[in-house]
Amino acid sequence: MNDDKIGLSRRKMLVGLGAVGVASAGAGLGTTAYFNDTETFANNELTAGSLDLFVHVDYSEDQGNYAQYSTEPGTYVDGNVVGIEGQGSTGDPLSIRVSDLKPGDSGEGEFCFSIVDNPAYMWMCGELTANAENGQSEPEMDDDDTGGDPGDGTGELADAIQVTVSYCTDDGDGGNDIGDEIVSGSLRDVMLALRAGVPLSSDGDANAPLADRPTFAGVTEAFTDGEPNVDEQCVCFTWEVPTSVENEIQTDSVMFDFEFYAVQARHNDGAHNPCVDETVVTAYDNDWKGQTLGNPTEGNVYTSVSFGQNQTVLSFAFADDGDGVDFLDTADYSSTNLPVAVDADDDGTHDWQLIWQPNAGFPDAPFGYQPNNGGSYGAAEPLPAGFSAVKVGNTIVFGIPNSDINSTFRLLGYGSTGGEGPIAEVNVDPSLGPDFYNSANAIEFSD
Repeated sequence: MNDDKIGLSRRKMLVGLGAVGVASAGAGLGTTAYFNDTETFANNELTAGSLDLFVHVDYSEDQGNYAQYSTEPGTYVDGNVVGIEGQGSTGDPLSIRVSDLKPGDSGEGEFCFSIVDNPAYMWMCGELTANAENGQSEPEMDDDDTGGDPGDGTGELADAIQVTVSYCTDDGDGGNDIGDEIVSGSLRDVMLALRAGVPLSSDGDANAPLADRPTFAGVTEAFTDGEPNVDEQCVCFTWEVPTSVENEIQTDSVMFDFEFYAVQARHNDGAHNPCVDETVVTAYDNDWKGQTLGNPTEGNVYTSVSFGQNQTVLSFAFADDGDGVDFLDTADYSSTNLPVAVDADDDGTHDWQLIWQPNAGFPDAPFGYQPNNGGSYGAAEPLPAGFSAVKVGNTIVFGIPNSDINSTFRLLGYGSTGGEGPIAEVNVDPSLGPDFYNSANAIEFSD
C-alpha cells in the first residue's frame, strides 16, 4: 500500500480536525468529545525466511582390480553431514578415503545444488590440510632426497595428483556434459585457489564478473519424487595420479577439504567472499599520472587473507568493469604486474616481495621472490620451499607457510599496467605512493 490510501498526512489531519470543531460548536451541544472512528488491521505478522543448501554428491574412483568405489544413489550433504534420500541422515560428515594409491588411479565426482527457498550466490572453497611424507621406503629414497620427516609437510603426493574442476550439466543419459574449466593443476595448486575462494556462476561462465553474476535459483524442496531437485549447473571434478609418477610418492598422504557456500542473493551483489578471513577493496586509479590515460579501465582489486592450518594465503582478485579491457590481460597491458611487499613479522620493514609478472622471465614464471637484503632487492629468485602461487582467472594467489609469516603481518600491493593504464595500489594511504622497504603505510592483517 501507499500512504495516500491508508491514512492522512499531518496537513490533512489538521484540516479535518478544524472542520469537526466548527460543526460541534454550531450544534451548541457543549461537549468536548470529538467524533471518531477506528479501523483496525489485525493479526499482522513478520516471518523470517530461510536458505538451506543441499549438495548432491555422485562420486566414484577407479583403482583397477584393487578397488572400485562409488557413493550410493541419492547421497547428499546438508548441515555438514551426509544423508541418503529416503534413508535420512547418518549424522557423519562425508569423508572419502583412498588407500594404496598408485600411478594410474583416478576418480571423478559431481556436485549439484538445491538451495531451498531462496536464490543465492555460490562459492567453492577448500584447503589442503596435510601433505605428509610419512617416512621413506627404500625405493622412494632413490627418487626423493627431501629427508622423509613424517610431519614436515614435504610429501610429493599433493604435487603429483592432477585435478580438474569444471562446470557441468546433465547430458540426459546418466552422464555429464563438461563445460568451462574452473581451475586445474596439481592438487596443491587447486586447493590453494580454493582456499582463496572461487565464485561460481549459474550460467557456467568461468569468466563471469564477480559482482552481480548469475545466481543459483531457489527451489521449494531438495527432492521431487525421489530425484534431486537441482539447479541446472553443477560442478564436476576429476583427479588422477599420472603413470609418469614414480616412487617419490611412496608412503605419502594428503588430506584436504571441499566446502560450498550459498549466500542469499537479495540485497547482495555476490562480491563478499565467505571463504576468506579478511578483505580490503581498492579501486583502480586512472589519475595517478596526472594526465588522461590512453587505455584506462575501471575496476577494483579485492585483497584477501586466509589463515589456514598450515599456511597463510594472500589473494588478489581483479574485478574489471566489463569494457573489454582487463587489468591482468597482457594483450591489453604487456607490462602488467603485481609485486606484493610483505612485512612478515610486523617490525616496520618489509622482509620480501612476491611478484606476478608474466613477461619478466622469472625462474618460476610468472612468479618470483625477492628478499630484502638490508635495503635492496636483488634479482628475482624461485619461490622458497613451501611457498606456492597460482593464477586462476583474474585472481592471483600466494601461499606462505605459517613458519615464514606471523599471525600479524603487513603487506603492500602495487598492481601496475605500465604505459597508459591504471594502477591498483593496496596500502593505507595510496596518495603517499608505494614504499617497498618501510611498512608504515602497509595494511596490517591479524589472525
